[in-house]
Amino acid sequence: MRLGAELRRLREATGMKAREAADLLGADSVQMSQIESGVAGVSAERVRRMAAHYACTDEALIDALAVMATDRTRGWWEEYRGRLPTPFLDLSELEHHAKRRWDVDFLHIPGLLQTEDYARAIFSRRVPELPQSEIELRVRHRMQRRVILEQAEPVPYEVLVHEAALRIKVGGRVASLAQLARILELSEADHVTVRVIPFELDDFADITAAMVYAGGPVPRLDTVVRDGPHGSLFIDSETQLGVFRTLFRRVEGASLDPARSRDLIHRLAKEL
Repeated sequence: MRLGAELRRLREATGMKAREAADLLGADSVQMSQIESGVAGVSAERVRRMAAHYACTDEALIDALAVMATDRTRGWWEEYRGRLPTPFLDLSELEHHAKRRWDVDFLHIPGLLQTEDYARAIFSRRVPELPQSEIELRVRHRMQRRVILEQAEPVPYEVLVHEAALRIKVGGRVASLAQLARILELSEADHVTVRVIPFELDDFADITAAMVYAGGPVPRLDTVVRDGPHGSLFIDSETQLGVFRTLFRRVEGASLDPARSRDLIHRLAKEL
């Protein structure tokens, strides 16, 4: 779907109609529509031909799109297909391909840092209530997502979490202590950076934008995921991506450095 969306953007940037592009490729408008909507696949060779017709000279972008066209990865998340909502699988696949990850959260510990007990408590509070079997399925899926931080070549990960999220006792005192210990453990890894947004920060109301930011092979292929009342929203327009990059850097600049963040988390653990 993302490949199709990018090909459509390239075509639209030239002012070319879908029918005109189809004619240049020896295809029909129905096939072009299916490619651009992600219903039908497209070969790497055809992607390069389309880029040439659209006068795209960004070689890095073209190469990345060609790789997307040939990728047929069926990852661990496929075992959950038909058992969990599609956005869960989409997020797992997005993380699998990400070159870097940024998280910002204010009321909850980001999913990649969560312990089983913390995740179970979060899913158990959902309204309407979930069956216990689905709660356990979601917890298992969330724990498997951590593979991107634990694999041989882990993804660089920077997380900005508000002090409020660290103080809220999700699952009780014992679970909260274990959660803080987990964050401290991960923060020691070279590829993980944890920064805390402290309560003492002044004038913070205008930059409270929780997000998951997944970096693509080129900046244009980055993706932001935001949770809304009706599910997850995947954002990939260049303008909006630029806005979220700016917001992340603004929040990053207002947060504590990693050493001071660890000191604060240690103090909060002692207070529990």
